Amino acid sequence: MSTPSTPPQAHARHPLLWLVAIGFFMQTLDATIVNTALPAMAQSLGESPLQMQSVIVAYSLAMAMLIPASGWLADRFGVRPVYLGAIVAFVLGSVLCALAATLEWLVAARVLQGWGGALLLPVGRLAVLRSFPRAQFLHAMGLVTIPGLLGPLLGPSLGGWLVQVASWHWIFLINVPVGLVGLLASLRFMPHLRADSPPPLDMPGYLLLALGMVALSLGLESLGQRWELGLAWCAVGAASLALYLAHARRCQAPLFGPHLWRIASLRIGLWGNLLSRLGSTSMPFLVPLLLQVGLGYSPLQAGLWLLPMVAAGMAVKTLAVPLVQRWGYRRVLVGNTLALGLGMVSFVWLTAEQPLAWRLLQLAWFGAANSLQFSAMNTVTLQELDGSTASSGNSLLSMVQMLALGMGVALAGGLLAAFAGGHTEGAQVLPAFQATFLCMGLLTMAASAIFARLPHSPQAG
Repeated sequence: MSTPSTPPQAHARHPLLWLVAIGFFMQTLDATIVNTALPAMAQSLGESPLQMQSVIVAYSLAMAMLIPASGWLADRFGVRPVYLGAIVAFVLGSVLCALAATLEWLVAARVLQGWGGALLLPVGRLAVLRSFPRAQFLHAMGLVTIPGLLGPLLGPSLGGWLVQVASWHWIFLINVPVGLVGLLASLRFMPHLRADSPPPLDMPGYLLLALGMVALSLGLESLGQRWELGLAWCAVGAASLALYLAHARRCQAPLFGPHLWRIASLRIGLWGNLLSRLGSTSMPFLVPLLLQVGLGYSPLQAGLWLLPMVAAGMAVKTLAVPLVQRWGYRRVLVGNTLALGLGMVSFVWLTAEQPLAWRLLQLAWFGAANSLQFSAMNTVTLQELDGSTASSGNSLLSMVQMLALGMGVALAGGLLAAFAGGHTEGAQVLPAFQATFLCMGLLTMAASAIFARLPHSPQAG
């Protein structure tokens, strides 16, 4: 069993939280900042705005593919060098995105950007997990996730403003100064944690996992227009994942060993993360698109209308810890998952004639519920990990999160295209958006059945 290097002293832990938060913010911001800019990008590149989800899916899927190797990379080369390399790749990918002249070029650059982002989140979280005592972990992760929560909610607003006052290219160029600050901070505050003797990378298992994730994402995206092709890709993905499970049972050092699934909180948290995020992560993609394509808003107007999500999410952030400590993870997650799904379903009634107060309530409702879900769901998943399972368990959670984001946007995009029936703008596409909101909201609510399997009163520390 490998043991990590000495963690930082108490006085160096708080700068570490800010450093990880910066990386978390960069990664989550770019997962959604393109959402408001999609119509402008589609016009510039000569594409349909309802078929631009590949720009988002490429980023999140690239992250999901590299995340399984993030724990091994951190153990093999150390947390600091891997984190520095991730920032460099992320910034380089951002510059190439800004220079893109075709959709294919943009998607390829988003893949490079996603590879960098894939290491920012899990490696940073691993540094926090190994640097803080178990009793302080919930509080530490709460501080780290504030910018991470702000990124996906602020992204559409910031993207809309940049598109309106400059061009869509600037949504990527703003990563350059942030990345430079992150590089300098990493050199000073990121601890050089590494395992003494990391196991070799399970390459066959890695390839099976990667194939499974790519195939499932392509399948969900294709279901809306070519259902037979979509089913074929889903079958390939399911078969690949089944082969991985068989491989993991035989392999001496698999990427994610079967022993991880014996940790109840990790197992339930992973399945809950996957199902609930399939639905909720589609909202930053669907709402800005609806406001612009369906209701005729400008990019800046669409972005500003999402600010209630940010405000509500930040307002309830401090409630996560006391709620969990009082009611336990089970009650909080079951109730909040239902509330989150109902908030999404309410967008079925979003029209041009809708009262403004009702629209504000919808957006604030989703933002608050999503904030609580984000904090509680992540911490319950990781709370029982120890030194021997922290690296692989943390990487598995990050992979599931990014896979859910890519699959959720792919599914929402496929459903939207199918329901639209060839229409691309105006009142004709409103029913398509409404049907998509209903499907994704019901999918999110179904995750409450998974969280109901948690113990009645788990320890919240």
